[in-house]
Amino acid sequence: MKKINIILGVLFIGALMNSCTKSTAESPNIYSIRMTDAPGPYSAVNIDLQGVEIMGSDGKAVTMNVNAGIYNLLNFTNGLDTLIARDTFEFTEVKQIRLILGSNNTVVVNNTTYPLSTPSAEQSGLKLQVNHTMQAGVNYEVLLDFDASKSIVETGNGTYKLKPVLRTIDLSISGAIKGNINPIGLLASVSVSSADTFSTNVNAKGEFLIKGLPAGTYSVTVTPVIPFLPITLNNIVVTTGNTASVGTVVF
Repeated sequence: MKKINIILGVLFIGALMNSCTKSTAESPNIYSIRMTDAPGPYSAVNIDLQGVEIMGSDGKAVTMNVNAGIYNLLNFTNGLDTLIARDTFEFTEVKQIRLILGSNNTVVVNNTTYPLSTPSAEQSGLKLQVNHTMQAGVNYEVLLDFDASKSIVETGNGTYKLKPVLRTIDLSISGAIKGNINPIGLLASVSVSSADTFSTNVNAKGEFLIKGLPAGTYSVTVTPVIPFLPITLNNIVVTTGNTASVGTVVF
């Protein structure tokens, strides 16, 4: 998922309320928010998650049941994610999601831990604009994909600031690409490109998985460490609700 897929599990961020007024639906909707991350040049990116709110078209915020705590975004890459919030609502439209962060945010660079400044997140929250109309009785799941390599800015003198770059993924209308490399143990990054580019790293078993891809045709590039050369696979078709396999990429 591009740069640091922070798989910090945001279950469907999409469906939020229409002016926070209740709908006439007999069955409430379950909203889940999951978080994920894409790879970046850090040893750890620790986010102090304190709350999650959703907002309807009237600007009123509703607090979700949240799994508060400190999350290392780098634990949620390569298809991994974690549930951070889930609740039941009877809204008809969701406009915005807010992540409220505490003050214990840090980034680890070359084995040194630095405070990660997040002024806006501690005050008004990290705001994610979404526009999703809900259907009665349907359970929704949204994935928040953090791009850590773009989200963390070094401001000088060993200080870092979080300026979040995130995308929201509606898991109900997206697909995925998976594969593996040989030899196992070879370090490599993987990027998939179409209108946008998403990335991850292979795991210790040589496997990779990139979720949240819109339906379409992609090129997959596996870039190993030197002296191996990158390999690109073209015309990989992703369809909604399915995972396309590229098989084993041999170096």
